[in-house]
Amino acid sequence: MTGSPAEHPLSAVPPGGFDALYTGQPPWDIGRAQAAFAALAEAGQIEGPVLDAGCGTGEHTLMCAARGLDATGVDLAPTALRAAEDKARARGLAARFRQLDARDLAGLGQTFATVLDCGLFHVFGEEDRAAYVASLRSVLRPGGRYLMLCFSDRQPGTMGPHRLTGEQLRAAFTDGWRIDSLEPATIEITMDPAGVRAWLLTATRL
Repeated sequence: MTGSPAEHPLSAVPPGGFDALYTGQPPWDIGRAQAAFAALAEAGQIEGPVLDAGCGTGEHTLMCAARGLDATGVDLAPTALRAAEDKARARGLAARFRQLDARDLAGLGQTFATVLDCGLFHVFGEEDRAAYVASLRSVLRPGGRYLMLCFSDRQPGTMGPHRLTGEQLRAAFTDGWRIDSLEPATIEITMDPAGVRAWLLTATRL
């Protein structure tokens, strides 16, 4: 895949992996936390330790660290992780960043009270989604919460990652999970002030 993220489905991995997209500014890298996650943090709905799965340049990891929470971000893109570490140093925040496949989170050797996911779940196909959900269970403590923003089937067009229905999300989090809420939301992007139609899912590991 070549060209800008607007011209190609992001579910197709570009040459060099998603790291290639961080040579510029990908549209989801808005320089701050997503409003939906910031509101959850403000309401006290995010408890530490926190794992930010698919953290990119680390805005949600750093949001949690700024609130005094133990925060770790993981991503496969080394360019994004270097940017995240630079931000942490510039802001004087203590956060950890690791290069790791989110389908193998047990490799962290740690458990978490909260896992955040902004824009990772919708990248996976059905088989990989199942592996990822199993991976989440391996690191979330019983009673821990998974908070996720993903593309909704209400988003027009075909470019970008998989558009998921509410039924698909409910089906993915059945065995060993309780879905606490599934609500329409918005993913903010740099390319469109209206953002992307999304789902905000909160689920508890039983």
